[in-house]
Amino acid sequence: MSLTGQSITIVGAGPTGTLLAILLQRRGLHVSLYEARPDPRDAGPASGRSINLALADRGLHALGRAGVLDKIQASLMPMRGRLVHHPDGTSLLQPYGQRPSEINHSVSRHGLNQVLVEIAAALPRVTIHFEHRLEDLDITAGVATIRDLKKGLVRRVTIRPLIATDGAGSQVRRRLSALGLITAREEDLDHGYKELSIPACPGGVALKSDALHIWPRGNYMLIALPNTDGSFTATLFLPNHGDLSFESLNSPQAVDRFLSDHFADVRPLMPNCLQEFFDHPTGFLGTVYADSWHRAGLVALVGDAAHAIVPFHGQGMNCCFEDCLQFDEGVARHSSWEALFREFESIRKPNTDAIAAMALENYLEMRERVADAKFQLQQSLALELERRHPERFIPRYSMVMFHHEIPYQVARERGLVQSELLNELTTHTTTLSDVDWELAAREIERRLTPLS
Repeated sequence: MSLTGQSITIVGAGPTGTLLAILLQRRGLHVSLYEARPDPRDAGPASGRSINLALADRGLHALGRAGVLDKIQASLMPMRGRLVHHPDGTSLLQPYGQRPSEINHSVSRHGLNQVLVEIAAALPRVTIHFEHRLEDLDITAGVATIRDLKKGLVRRVTIRPLIATDGAGSQVRRRLSALGLITAREEDLDHGYKELSIPACPGGVALKSDALHIWPRGNYMLIALPNTDGSFTATLFLPNHGDLSFESLNSPQAVDRFLSDHFADVRPLMPNCLQEFFDHPTGFLGTVYADSWHRAGLVALVGDAAHAIVPFHGQGMNCCFEDCLQFDEGVARHSSWEALFREFESIRKPNTDAIAAMALENYLEMRERVADAKFQLQQSLALELERRHPERFIPRYSMVMFHHEIPYQVARERGLVQSELLNELTTHTTTLSDVDWELAAREIERRLTPLS
């Protein structure tokens, strides 16, 4: 029996749920989408939680396959590299790659969600119910209890099947875990984040608009991503507790002193930062791990509901969109939901585990290593080795961000080998001219198989 023409319930109408609905509708499925929050077309973003997203090759590929990329293109801000701001006021641009196409894009999560909802809502086989909250899940009966928050009514929805795209705090995942049907854990990072803003500068922009700005300071950092109106969305990442932490910054004077001392060049560009610091919530950062993503062919977890990761590799949304594409492709290969769910998890879980690990590793890189001279030398060396050996050596960052055809697991495995090689080649080297290029060529030939 084909899955085409069947009905499916999706809980969670964020970017992942809406993109999945668009893809499955194109397969001929009938999709009912439930979302606890108001329609994003009618409401603004949640205050202090509208962190910009980085859209890279994997996400662009998925949006293109869904036929919606042209609707989103105008809202994307290209970022060609990291602009690192040092404490002494100097800065250095570190390009993401060496090709014109190797760029990332800053996009508003709320704005992206608005566009995807608008597209999904106009499709003939998609129905979206906003302000409808999942309250219970009965796997035995195959029924979900959903409350209409506007009318106060409760409806029982048959789940054959139900797909949970309800994010890192997934109620579906937590319910499955509470019932003992899966084992899941949420590992919080001991750092949090606070969203601040850099308004558009009259007559121009306050900062270079085609870069991700980073102020690395060892155990904490500030970043800023460009918006289409000339403003920047800034995010402060800081320990939650300790001598210098969100806990210790408990007065406007303390916050102003901290920002002025450690981010002197950007503090004047954030006139509202003190009010924002106390008005906006401190966001939590963490990783979700689940031993199983599905149950009995009735329920499956997709996206952050299954494997939320920290944001430091800019891959959270891209990974979720790649999930959607993999899930959609599985519909054409299977005649039962259970077989599809099983294959989906077997393909995706090794890769989502890999990007979760790389995202955690990238936090140290962003807040500390990008300012280190040895790291900068190794980054330059990696790009040069890619120029000389493009079929074998691609920097790990480039594999993750610019090559959707390379699975995350492969990128991580090859990245470990390449990191060892870079360390060896720069042990007694301070400039590229000192590198032993013959040794590099031999070791690349020996350790790295061709990618194509």
